[in-house]
Amino acid sequence: MNAQQLKNSILQQAIQGKLVPQDPADEPASVLLQRIRKEKERLVKEGNLKKKDLESKPIEEDEIPFEIPESWEWCRVADVIFPPKYGTSNKSLVEGAVPVLRMGNIQDGEIVFDKLVYSNNLTDNEKYNLKTGDLLFNRTNSAELVGKTGIYRGQQQAIYAGYLILLRPIEINSEYLNFVLGSSYARSYCQEVKTIGVQQCNINAEKISSFCIPLPPLAEQRRIVAKIEELMPLVERYGKAQQALDQLNESLPARLRQSILQEAIQGRLVPQDPKEEPASELLKRIRKEKEQLVKEGKLKKKDLESKPIEEDEIPFEVPEGWEYVRLGELVYNQTGLSYSKGDLEKKVSNPIRVLRGGNIQNGSWCIKGDDVMIAPEFVKKPNLLLQKNTFITPAVTSLEHLGKTALIEEDHNDIVAGGFVLYLIPYYRQEDTYIKYLSYFFQTLFYNKFCKSIANKSGQAFWNLSRQKLMELTIPLPPLSEQKRIVAKVEELFGVMKV
Repeated sequence: MNAQQLKNSILQQAIQGKLVPQDPADEPASVLLQRIRKEKERLVKEGNLKKKDLESKPIEEDEIPFEIPESWEWCRVADVIFPPKYGTSNKSLVEGAVPVLRMGNIQDGEIVFDKLVYSNNLTDNEKYNLKTGDLLFNRTNSAELVGKTGIYRGQQQAIYAGYLILLRPIEINSEYLNFVLGSSYARSYCQEVKTIGVQQCNINAEKISSFCIPLPPLAEQRRIVAKIEELMPLVERYGKAQQALDQLNESLPARLRQSILQEAIQGRLVPQDPKEEPASELLKRIRKEKEQLVKEGKLKKKDLESKPIEEDEIPFEVPEGWEYVRLGELVYNQTGLSYSKGDLEKKVSNPIRVLRGGNIQNGSWCIKGDDVMIAPEFVKKPNLLLQKNTFITPAVTSLEHLGKTALIEEDHNDIVAGGFVLYLIPYYRQEDTYIKYLSYFFQTLFYNKFCKSIANKSGQAFWNLSRQKLMELTIPLPPLSEQKRIVAKVEELFGVMKV
């Protein structure tokens, strides 16, 4: 149960006579209604009310939604208030003498004095002047908010705008009526009687006046209000605690995921086996792969050069048999497809999809409805087509998305990455486990923070990822056999967590 549900439950208990005990010594609500009736008759004699304001529509049995205590009475809102009155329709001012309350000033049963407009109209300021205890009913708003009500506590002089209706109680406790109109019972009534316009919904004065309310004795109204006011701060504290718990529960899977990945790259997720071939042997095979590419003319001799790793570049200790290696020794990089607006105008039957930064998620990628489509002849480099066991990452993006890297798990002959996306292409792609280990490394908080640390701001909203500095990143590399155990354990844990 969240805080709003708890509040609704308390208010429902209150209006059903279950929140505080009844006192047989209390003057019954029927006497209170008679007194209100006499007050209205007096006002009619004085000319302050019309005879029609004394009319009271009988309550039918099928209008009564729940039982109430014996000393209570069912009545309509119109029975316990002065005739409802719409607010001013005159245009408000940015500055002026008297604030004009609007629908946005009604918040959770209260009147708030912010984002105010004003009136200098002396006639309006007298005609629509609010009194302490007045209720303002929002007659026009969205389907969700129409019918919200707030109580005016006399904080400062104010009048009210035309989208609000004044409900001024007679004799009864204003706070109690405000709680009734803020209950889920009242909200349900508003949803039933609202009329739906082009953009907003409406509830007129007649409909809110006809609303049936449970009326306790006046003394019990005061006890109910006191009890609700005692409980609401506790509900508010409960709500804040619930919100904090919800935020924790929402963030916990991501935190656990990062914790698992960090344990993995530090060699603490699975046990080591000293008999296993060390990571240095895997690096030798990668080296041979690069030497073969040099022979084939696909790499230059300078690509075989390796910059020594300094001690201050090692972020944490790793087990014996592991190796620290620069990312540039494991992958090479290239930018995606550059194109112009004119390239997109040509209509073709078999277009090439262009992935941008928004397509890249943490570990995977997706197709979007606004993806760029381009003619095949503009893709002049076949190696730009997405190939299995390669990675793509945004090269120019918002700070939030920096470091998000997606693994391409199969060949795609109809998809490329755009010019603001960077390809990371492993030299040694035939070993799926090794590729998966790299994929999980790219999803670590350690890698994400490094990407942010080497980025340069470009304009107000975008950042450029430094390709050169990215290639200098030091990566902890386990033996290949241990990589298999790490990948298996990560997939097992993520499966249990369903992340």
